[in-house]
Amino acid sequence: MRYIIIILLSSFLISCGNKDQKTDTSEATSESNVAQLTPQQKKNIGLQLGKLTPKNVSSILKLSGQIDVPPQNMISISIPLGGFLKSTQLLPGMHVRKGQFLATLEDQQYILLQQNYLTTKVKLKQAEADYKRQKALNANQASSDKIFQQASADYETLKIQLSSLAQELRLININANNLRGENITTSIHIISPIDGYVTKVNANIGKHVDTNEILFELVNPDDLHLALTVFEKDAIQLKIGQKLTAYSNDQPDKKYDCEILLIGKDFGADRSVLVHCHFENEKEIRGLIPGMFMNAEVEIQSGNTPCIPEDAVVNYQGKDFVFVAKDASHFEMIEVKTGSTEKGFTAIKNADSLLQKNIVVHGAYDLLMSLKNTEE
Repeated sequence: MRYIIIILLSSFLISCGNKDQKTDTSEATSESNVAQLTPQQKKNIGLQLGKLTPKNVSSILKLSGQIDVPPQNMISISIPLGGFLKSTQLLPGMHVRKGQFLATLEDQQYILLQQNYLTTKVKLKQAEADYKRQKALNANQASSDKIFQQASADYETLKIQLSSLAQELRLININANNLRGENITTSIHIISPIDGYVTKVNANIGKHVDTNEILFELVNPDDLHLALTVFEKDAIQLKIGQKLTAYSNDQPDKKYDCEILLIGKDFGADRSVLVHCHFENEKEIRGLIPGMFMNAEVEIQSGNTPCIPEDAVVNYQGKDFVFVAKDASHFEMIEVKTGSTEKGFTAIKNADSLLQKNIVVHGAYDLLMSLKNTEE
Protein backbone atom coordinates (compact mmCIF):
# COMPACT_ATOMS: atom_id res chain seq x y z
CA MET A 1 0.00 0.00 0.00
CA ARG A 2 2.87 2.40 0.74
CA TYR A 3 4.31 1.87 -2.72
CA ILE A 4 0.96 2.61 -4.33
CA ILE A 5 0.68 5.93 -2.47
CA ILE A 6 4.20 6.94 -3.58
CA ILE A 7 3.38 6.17 -7.24
CA LEU A 8 0.14 8.18 -7.14
CA LEU A 9 1.90 11.11 -5.49
CA SER A 10 4.60 11.08 -8.15
CA SER A 11 2.00 11.05 -10.94
CA PHE A 12 0.21 14.00 -9.33
CA LEU A 13 3.43 16.04 -9.11
CA ILE A 14 4.29 15.29 -12.75
CA SER A 15 0.79 16.31 -13.84
CA CYS A 16 1.01 19.56 -11.90
CA GLY A 17 4.40 20.23 -13.47
CA ASN A 18 2.97 19.77 -16.97
CA LYS A 19 0.10 22.17 -16.22
CA ASP A 20 2.51 24.78 -14.95
CA GLN A 21 4.61 24.33 -18.06
CA LYS A 22 1.59 24.79 -20.36
CA THR A 23 0.56 27.90 -18.46
CA ASP A 24 4.01 29.38 -18.86
CA THR A 25 3.95 28.67 -22.61
CA SER A 26 0.53 30.30 -23.00
CA GLU A 27 1.60 33.38 -21.13
CA ALA A 28 4.76 33.60 -23.23
CA THR A 29 2.67 33.38 -26.42
CA SER A 30 0.27 36.12 -25.31
CA GLU A 31 3.19 38.39 -24.46
CA SER A 32 4.94 37.84 -27.83
CA ASN A 33 3.01 40.79 -29.36
CA VAL A 34 3.64 43.18 -26.49
CA ALA A 35 6.55 45.62 -26.63
CA GLN A 36 7.98 47.11 -23.45
CA LEU A 37 9.69 50.51 -23.31
CA THR A 38 11.38 52.43 -20.54
CA PRO A 39 10.55 56.11 -20.06
CA GLN A 40 13.89 57.02 -21.64
CA GLN A 41 13.18 54.84 -24.71
CA LYS A 42 9.76 56.43 -25.14
CA LYS A 43 11.39 59.84 -25.03
CA ASN A 44 14.08 58.84 -27.54
CA ILE A 45 11.61 57.71 -30.21
CA GLY A 46 9.17 60.54 -29.49
CA LEU A 47 6.29 58.13 -28.81
CA GLN A 48 2.85 59.74 -29.03
CA LEU A 49 -0.61 58.34 -28.33
CA GLY A 50 -3.92 59.14 -29.92
CA LYS A 51 -7.43 57.78 -30.52
CA LEU A 52 -9.53 56.85 -33.53
CA THR A 53 -11.12 59.95 -35.06
CA PRO A 54 -14.21 60.00 -37.34
CA LYS A 55 -13.41 61.65 -40.67
CA ASN A 56 -14.80 61.96 -44.19
CA VAL A 57 -12.69 59.76 -46.43
CA SER A 58 -13.14 58.60 -49.99
CA SER A 59 -12.79 55.14 -51.45
CA ILE A 60 -12.68 53.86 -55.01
CA LEU A 61 -15.59 51.72 -56.22
CA LYS A 62 -14.60 49.60 -59.22
CA LEU A 63 -17.33 48.68 -61.71
CA SER A 64 -17.61 47.05 -65.13
CA GLY A 65 -19.97 47.39 -68.09
CA GLN A 66 -20.03 47.97 -71.82
CA ILE A 67 -20.51 50.63 -74.47
CA ASP A 68 -24.17 51.03 -75.42
CA VAL A 69 -26.29 53.28 -77.60
CA PRO A 70 -29.86 54.47 -76.96
CA PRO A 71 -32.62 52.75 -78.98
CA GLN A 72 -33.19 55.82 -81.14
CA ASN A 73 -29.61 55.53 -82.42
CA MET A 74 -29.92 51.90 -83.50
CA ILE A 75 -31.73 51.43 -86.82
CA SER A 76 -33.00 48.17 -88.33
CA ILE A 77 -33.60 48.49 -92.08
CA SER A 78 -36.42 46.45 -93.63
CA ILE A 79 -38.78 46.73 -96.60
CA PRO A 80 -42.57 46.63 -96.05
CA LEU A 81 -43.40 44.83 -99.31
CA GLY A 82 -40.50 42.41 -99.67
CA GLY A 83 -38.62 41.73 -102.89
CA PHE A 84 -35.40 40.43 -104.42
CA LEU A 85 -32.15 42.12 -103.42
CA LYS A 86 -30.70 43.38 -106.71
CA SER A 87 -27.59 45.22 -105.50
CA THR A 88 -25.78 46.50 -102.42
CA GLN A 89 -22.23 47.55 -101.54
CA LEU A 90 -22.58 47.44 -97.77
CA LEU A 91 -20.17 45.69 -95.44
CA PRO A 92 -20.18 45.69 -91.63
CA GLY A 93 -18.19 48.65 -90.35
CA MET A 94 -18.81 50.88 -93.40
CA HIS A 95 -19.80 54.49 -92.80
CA VAL A 96 -23.03 55.69 -94.42
CA ARG A 97 -24.56 59.13 -94.82
CA LYS A 98 -28.16 60.13 -94.31
CA GLY A 99 -30.01 59.84 -97.64
CA GLN A 100 -27.42 57.47 -99.15
CA PHE A 101 -28.65 54.49 -101.23
CA LEU A 102 -28.06 51.31 -99.25
CA ALA A 103 -29.51 48.74 -101.63
CA THR A 104 -31.77 48.19 -104.62
CA LEU A 105 -34.65 45.68 -104.67
CA GLU A 106 -36.95 44.63 -107.50
CA ASP A 107 -40.26 42.81 -107.65
CA GLN A 108 -43.35 42.57 -109.82
CA GLN A 109 -45.57 43.87 -107.04
CA TYR A 110 -43.84 47.26 -107.27
CA ILE A 111 -45.10 47.53 -110.86
CA LEU A 112 -48.61 46.52 -109.82
CA LEU A 113 -48.68 49.10 -107.01
CA GLN A 114 -47.62 51.91 -109.38
CA GLN A 115 -50.19 50.74 -111.95
CA ASN A 116 -52.98 50.77 -109.36
CA TYR A 117 -52.05 54.27 -108.31
CA LEU A 118 -52.06 55.65 -111.86
CA THR A 119 -55.34 53.95 -112.86
CA THR A 120 -56.99 55.14 -109.65
CA LYS A 121 -55.77 58.64 -110.42
CA VAL A 122 -57.45 58.49 -113.86
CA LYS A 123 -60.69 57.14 -112.36
CA LEU A 124 -60.64 59.88 -109.75
CA LYS A 125 -60.40 62.51 -112.46
CA GLN A 126 -63.41 61.02 -114.20
CA ALA A 127 -65.35 60.67 -110.96
CA GLU A 128 -64.63 64.30 -110.08
CA ALA A 129 -66.07 65.47 -113.40
CA ASP A 130 -69.18 63.30 -112.94
CA TYR A 131 -69.59 64.58 -109.38
CA LYS A 132 -69.50 68.21 -110.54
CA ARG A 133 -72.00 67.50 -113.34
CA GLN A 134 -74.44 65.70 -111.04
CA LYS A 135 -74.08 68.47 -108.47
CA ALA A 136 -75.14 71.08 -111.07
CA LEU A 137 -78.03 68.97 -112.32
CA ASN A 138 -79.27 68.29 -108.82
CA ALA A 139 -79.15 71.99 -108.00
CA ASN A 140 -81.48 72.61 -110.97
CA GLN A 141 -83.61 69.59 -109.99
CA ALA A 142 -82.66 67.92 -113.28
CA SER A 143 -81.47 64.71 -111.53
CA SER A 144 -82.51 62.84 -108.45
CA ASP A 145 -80.79 63.11 -105.08
CA LYS A 146 -79.93 59.40 -105.24
CA ILE A 147 -77.83 59.77 -108.39
CA PHE A 148 -76.01 62.78 -106.97
CA GLN A 149 -75.27 60.95 -103.72
CA GLN A 150 -73.86 57.98 -105.62
CA ALA A 151 -71.60 60.23 -107.67
CA SER A 152 -70.42 61.95 -104.49
CA ALA A 153 -69.69 58.60 -102.80
CA ASP A 154 -67.71 57.30 -105.80
CA TYR A 155 -65.67 60.50 -105.88
CA GLU A 156 -64.82 60.38 -102.14
CA THR A 157 -64.00 56.66 -102.27
CA LEU A 158 -61.51 57.13 -105.09
CA LYS A 159 -59.87 60.05 -103.26
CA ILE A 160 -59.32 57.78 -100.27
CA GLN A 161 -57.94 54.98 -102.44
CA LEU A 162 -55.55 57.33 -104.21
CA SER A 163 -54.25 58.74 -100.91
CA SER A 164 -53.78 55.23 -99.53
CA LEU A 165 -51.84 54.09 -102.61
CA ALA A 166 -49.66 57.19 -102.41
CA GLN A 167 -48.71 56.28 -98.85
CA GLU A 168 -47.86 52.72 -99.89
CA LEU A 169 -45.58 54.11 -102.57
CA ARG A 170 -43.95 56.37 -100.01
CA LEU A 171 -43.09 53.30 -97.90
CA ILE A 172 -40.98 51.96 -100.77
CA ASN A 173 -39.43 55.38 -101.46
CA ILE A 174 -41.43 56.21 -104.62
CA ASN A 175 -42.76 59.77 -104.82
CA ALA A 176 -46.34 59.51 -106.10
CA ASN A 177 -46.30 63.13 -107.27
CA ASN A 178 -43.55 62.34 -109.77
CA LEU A 179 -45.06 59.07 -110.99
CA ARG A 180 -46.12 58.93 -114.64
CA GLY A 181 -47.09 56.11 -116.97
CA GLU A 182 -43.76 56.37 -118.77
CA ASN A 183 -41.55 56.13 -115.66
CA ILE A 184 -42.98 53.05 -113.93
CA THR A 185 -40.01 51.20 -112.39
CA THR A 186 -39.39 47.56 -111.51
CA SER A 187 -36.96 48.41 -108.70
CA ILE A 188 -36.85 50.53 -105.56
CA HIS A 189 -34.03 51.99 -103.48
CA ILE A 190 -33.50 51.67 -99.73
CA ILE A 191 -32.19 54.92 -98.28
CA SER A 192 -30.22 55.44 -95.05
CA PRO A 193 -32.22 57.41 -92.47
CA ILE A 194 -29.13 58.40 -90.42
CA ASP A 195 -25.43 59.15 -90.51
CA GLY A 196 -23.69 56.19 -88.93
CA TYR A 197 -22.07 52.82 -89.41
CA VAL A 198 -23.26 49.46 -90.69
CA THR A 199 -23.25 46.84 -87.94
CA LYS A 200 -25.00 43.92 -89.70
CA VAL A 201 -25.72 42.80 -93.26
CA ASN A 202 -28.31 40.01 -93.29
CA ALA A 203 -28.92 39.44 -97.03
CA ASN A 204 -26.99 38.72 -100.20
CA ILE A 205 -27.68 39.66 -103.82
CA GLY A 206 -30.44 37.57 -105.36
CA LYS A 207 -32.07 36.64 -102.05
CA HIS A 208 -35.80 37.19 -101.70
CA VAL A 209 -36.43 39.36 -98.68
CA ASP A 210 -39.73 38.77 -96.94
CA THR A 211 -41.97 41.52 -95.67
CA ASN A 212 -40.40 43.30 -92.67
CA GLU A 213 -37.34 41.03 -92.71
CA ILE A 214 -34.33 42.97 -91.39
CA LEU A 215 -31.83 43.62 -94.18
CA PHE A 216 -29.28 45.84 -92.44
CA GLU A 217 -28.60 47.28 -89.01
CA LEU A 218 -27.10 50.74 -88.56
CA VAL A 219 -25.85 52.62 -85.55
CA ASN A 220 -25.28 56.30 -84.93
CA PRO A 221 -22.26 56.56 -82.59
CA ASP A 222 -22.76 60.23 -81.78
CA ASP A 223 -24.59 59.39 -78.56
CA LEU A 224 -22.62 56.48 -77.15
CA HIS A 225 -22.97 55.93 -73.43
CA LEU A 226 -21.56 53.58 -70.83
CA ALA A 227 -23.92 51.04 -69.25
CA LEU A 228 -22.49 49.76 -65.96
CA THR A 229 -23.70 46.74 -64.01
CA VAL A 230 -23.90 47.72 -60.34
CA PHE A 231 -24.92 45.43 -57.50
CA GLU A 232 -27.44 46.47 -54.88
CA LYS A 233 -24.91 47.07 -52.08
CA ASP A 234 -22.99 49.52 -54.30
CA ALA A 235 -25.93 51.15 -56.10
CA ILE A 236 -27.04 52.99 -52.97
CA GLN A 237 -23.71 54.85 -52.98
CA LEU A 238 -24.27 56.30 -56.48
CA LYS A 239 -26.28 59.32 -57.55
CA ILE A 240 -27.19 61.12 -60.76
CA GLY A 241 -24.56 63.68 -61.77
CA GLN A 242 -21.73 61.83 -60.02
CA LYS A 243 -18.40 61.81 -61.89
CA LEU A 244 -16.42 58.70 -62.76
CA THR A 245 -13.52 57.55 -64.92
CA ALA A 246 -13.79 54.75 -67.49
CA TYR A 247 -11.12 52.78 -69.36
CA SER A 248 -10.84 49.64 -71.49
CA ASN A 249 -8.80 46.51 -70.78
CA ASP A 250 -6.75 47.08 -73.94
CA GLN A 251 -5.87 50.69 -73.09
CA PRO A 252 -6.03 51.08 -69.30
CA ASP A 253 -3.98 54.29 -69.44
CA LYS A 254 -6.51 56.04 -71.70
CA LYS A 255 -9.13 57.51 -69.38
CA TYR A 256 -12.63 58.73 -70.31
CA ASP A 257 -14.43 61.19 -68.06
CA CYS A 258 -18.10 60.29 -67.55
CA GLU A 259 -21.11 61.44 -65.58
CA ILE A 260 -23.94 59.28 -64.24
CA LEU A 261 -27.03 60.08 -66.28
CA LEU A 262 -29.55 57.48 -65.16
CA ILE A 263 -29.79 54.82 -62.44
CA GLY A 264 -32.13 51.91 -63.12
CA LYS A 265 -35.03 51.27 -60.75
CA ASP A 266 -35.43 47.53 -61.32
CA PHE A 267 -33.01 44.97 -59.88
CA GLY A 268 -32.33 41.80 -61.83
CA ALA A 269 -32.24 38.24 -60.54
CA ASP A 270 -28.60 38.73 -59.50
CA ARG A 271 -29.56 41.89 -57.55
CA SER A 272 -27.85 44.20 -60.01
CA VAL A 273 -29.06 47.31 -61.81
CA LEU A 274 -27.90 49.18 -64.92
CA VAL A 275 -26.37 52.61 -64.47
CA HIS A 276 -26.14 54.70 -67.65
CA CYS A 277 -23.27 57.20 -67.93
CA HIS A 278 -22.65 59.98 -70.45
CA PHE A 279 -19.19 60.61 -71.92
CA GLU A 280 -18.26 64.23 -71.30
CA ASN A 281 -15.86 64.61 -74.26
CA GLU A 282 -17.63 63.33 -77.39
CA LYS A 283 -14.53 63.80 -79.57
CA GLU A 284 -12.59 61.20 -77.56
CA ILE A 285 -15.09 58.37 -78.04
CA ARG A 286 -14.79 57.98 -81.82
CA GLY A 287 -12.75 54.81 -81.41
CA LEU A 288 -15.25 53.14 -79.08
CA ILE A 289 -17.57 50.47 -80.47
CA PRO A 290 -20.99 49.48 -79.12
CA GLY A 291 -20.66 46.29 -77.10
CA MET A 292 -17.06 46.98 -76.06
CA PHE A 293 -16.36 46.06 -72.43
CA MET A 294 -15.21 48.87 -70.15
CA ASN A 295 -14.10 49.31 -66.55
CA ALA A 296 -14.98 52.29 -64.37
CA GLU A 297 -13.82 53.80 -61.10
CA VAL A 298 -16.07 55.94 -58.92
CA GLU A 299 -14.86 57.93 -55.93
CA ILE A 300 -17.20 57.29 -53.00
CA GLN A 301 -17.29 59.65 -50.02
CA SER A 302 -17.82 57.93 -46.66
CA GLY A 303 -18.74 60.14 -43.70
CA ASN A 304 -17.74 59.57 -40.06
CA THR A 305 -15.36 56.73 -40.80
CA PRO A 306 -13.01 55.81 -37.91
CA CYS A 307 -9.52 56.89 -38.96
CA ILE A 308 -6.04 57.10 -37.53
CA PRO A 309 -2.86 58.84 -38.74
CA GLU A 310 -1.25 56.67 -41.42
CA ASP A 311 2.04 56.56 -39.43
CA ALA A 312 0.21 54.59 -36.74
CA VAL A 313 -0.24 51.61 -39.09
CA VAL A 314 2.68 49.25 -39.60
CA ASN A 315 2.85 46.36 -42.03
CA TYR A 316 4.40 43.05 -41.04
CA GLN A 317 4.36 39.87 -43.12
CA GLY A 318 1.62 41.23 -45.39
CA LYS A 319 -0.70 42.31 -42.57
CA ASP A 320 -1.46 45.68 -40.99
CA PHE A 321 -1.09 46.35 -37.27
CA VAL A 322 -1.38 49.13 -34.69
CA PHE A 323 0.06 49.33 -31.18
CA VAL A 324 -2.39 49.82 -28.31
CA ALA A 325 -1.15 51.03 -24.91
CA LYS A 326 -1.86 48.51 -22.15
CA ASP A 327 -0.23 50.75 -19.58
CA ALA A 328 2.52 53.37 -19.48
CA SER A 329 5.23 50.89 -20.52
CA HIS A 330 3.55 48.05 -22.45
CA PHE A 331 2.14 48.29 -25.99
CA GLU A 332 0.25 45.45 -27.68
CA MET A 333 0.43 44.89 -31.45
CA ILE A 334 -3.12 44.29 -32.81
CA GLU A 335 -4.03 43.41 -36.41
CA VAL A 336 -6.37 45.82 -38.22
CA LYS A 337 -8.21 45.93 -41.52
CA THR A 338 -7.45 49.16 -43.30
CA GLY A 339 -9.41 51.11 -45.88
CA SER A 340 -8.28 53.97 -48.06
CA THR A 341 -5.74 56.58 -47.00
CA GLU A 342 -6.47 60.24 -47.61
CA LYS A 343 -4.82 63.43 -46.36
CA GLY A 344 -2.56 61.54 -43.97
CA PHE A 345 -5.31 59.46 -42.34
CA THR A 346 -6.11 55.77 -42.87
CA ALA A 347 -9.60 54.32 -42.44
CA ILE A 348 -9.93 51.36 -40.04
CA LYS A 349 -12.65 48.83 -40.92
CA ASN A 350 -12.60 46.72 -37.74
CA ALA A 351 -12.59 49.71 -35.43
CA ASP A 352 -15.10 48.57 -32.79
CA SER A 353 -12.50 46.95 -30.52
CA LEU A 354 -10.23 50.01 -30.75
CA LEU A 355 -12.69 52.75 -29.87
CA GLN A 356 -11.52 54.93 -26.96
CA LYS A 357 -8.24 53.00 -26.83
CA ASN A 358 -4.89 54.84 -26.67
CA ILE A 359 -3.09 54.00 -29.90
CA VAL A 360 0.52 54.77 -30.77
CA VAL A 361 0.32 57.38 -33.54
CA HIS A 362 4.03 58.21 -33.64
CA GLY A 363 6.81 55.70 -33.04
CA ALA A 364 4.85 52.60 -34.13
CA TYR A 365 7.60 51.50 -36.53
CA ASP A 366 10.22 51.78 -33.78
CA LEU A 367 8.02 49.61 -31.56
CA LEU A 368 7.76 47.00 -34.31
CA MET A 369 11.53 46.91 -34.75
CA SER A 370 12.07 46.65 -30.98
CA LEU A 371 9.53 43.85 -30.66
CA LYS A 372 10.82 41.73 -33.54
CA ASN A 373 14.49 42.24 -32.62
CA THR A 374 13.69 41.05 -29.10
CA GLU A 375 12.02 37.91 -30.47
CA GLU A 376 15.09 37.09 -32.54
